[in-house]
Amino acid sequence: MDKKIILLTNDDGIEAEGLFALYSALKRDKNFDIKIVAPDKERSAVGHAITVFDPISVREEYRDGKFYGYAVDGTPADCVKLAVKAILNKKPDVLISGINRGPNMGENIIYSGTVSAATEGTTYGIPSVAVSMDNLRDTDYAYAAKFTKKIVKMVLNKKELPRKTLLNINVPDVPEDKIKGVRITFQSSAKFNDIFIKRVDPRGRSYYWMDGEFVESSNEDDEDYKAVKSNYISITPIHYDMTDYSNIEYFKEWEIGK
Repeated sequence: MDKKIILLTNDDGIEAEGLFALYSALKRDKNFDIKIVAPDKERSAVGHAITVFDPISVREEYRDGKFYGYAVDGTPADCVKLAVKAILNKKPDVLISGINRGPNMGENIIYSGTVSAATEGTTYGIPSVAVSMDNLRDTDYAYAAKFTKKIVKMVLNKKELPRKTLLNINVPDVPEDKIKGVRITFQSSAKFNDIFIKRVDPRGRSYYWMDGEFVESSNEDDEDYKAVKSNYISITPIHYDMTDYSNIEYFKEWEIGK
């Protein structure tokens, strides 16, 4: 039986520990052929950007003296495009983007390179999953990696993802015995309250650091933010067809004409 090809990528860079934790968990399954094509450095919050006006360099990456994957001087979406169209000999059976350091919930997902890489996989007809941890420091990825492996096996065992749809998974950063369960959630309207800190450099020029905090704007149990903060794993089905079907008739009533 041919091994199933699992493509791993991320936006934290090929040296990220979340990616390595995921690789290590999946590599132990002899039925999987793990391929890594990831950015050569951190590319967080680049959204679905792709490189069109510059060449994209690719180098082989080694870890502990063994071949690990391909490091790409480009965005997460670039990595997926290159993997599918240039680097791999066969289309992957599943694509996993992550495990991201920090959550991708609410309105934040429109900026996420992690989610965008999974979205790019979906455009190629590859079952794709984005995985993130709700923590930025001292993150333990072990359980998230184990849970992701479970999802991969479910997808491969004929739990098909709907066309144009990917799974956006956010895992609470708490011990496994503190996780209460899994919720299938919707994207909340939680967002960053942006704060710009103004400073002046030694030459007298102003510059700004962007900061802020994540703000919850609703409190429904089945939204991604509330689920994760209540120690549930959040799984949100999202799709890249951005048409607002519910309002098509409304705009037809405008009778705009020529």
